[in-house]
Amino acid sequence: MIELQHVAMSYGGGDLLRDMSLQVAPGSFHFLTGPSGAGKTTFLKLCYAELLPSAGHLSLFGQDVRQMGRDEIARIRQRIGVVHQDCQFLDHLSLEENVALPLSVNRRTADPGELRELLAWVGLKRQAQSLPPQLSGGERQRAALARAVMMSPDVILADEPTGNLDWEMSLRLLSLLVELNRMGKTVMIATHDLNLIRQAKAQVSARVLRIANRQLHLAGADL
Repeated sequence: MIELQHVAMSYGGGDLLRDMSLQVAPGSFHFLTGPSGAGKTTFLKLCYAELLPSAGHLSLFGQDVRQMGRDEIARIRQRIGVVHQDCQFLDHLSLEENVALPLSVNRRTADPGELRELLAWVGLKRQAQSLPPQLSGGERQRAALARAVMMSPDVILADEPTGNLDWEMSLRLLSLLVELNRMGKTVMIATHDLNLIRQAKAQVSARVLRIANRQLHLAGADL
């Protein structure tokens, strides 16, 4: 599904990440941790081909990213939903319209019933016509998750999705991600919150990866 073989990523002549190898299996659940500035966001960008590796081999769904054209990469990205650390919305559009944007971009029309069901699933049915500035931080993050799964992707990548949330709202968002994994979706969450990882490992079989010294390591069981 996502496979890295000795992948490196360089900026300004120096390696930010180097010699990373990983196979992400369908239906798996991964946490990605490491100190601020370690390269977690860069790693996720590699996983959805926002960035291409400086060295090594990266394939998405069996295709080498270096051999893909722009249109092929765009099609691959439809299979990967991304929840960004700083979720951006169009403030003049309603929450409902913002969540449906991925379909609009791909010239598809949202089914009203499915859209209502999705908003109900993330607990935002009553806020469907609200504008983004009217939403709380937790509501914005759940809206970002709804938008990420609007295209029914195979993979969900979330970059520090609970970084600005209180513990109760963090657990609520985590429960949605765990539910997606139980539905067969592959999930990878970048986070520095070890308590969140411990909470998840009590609910789902999760593999914990750590970026340290510019390399990717399998974290120990003492989290």
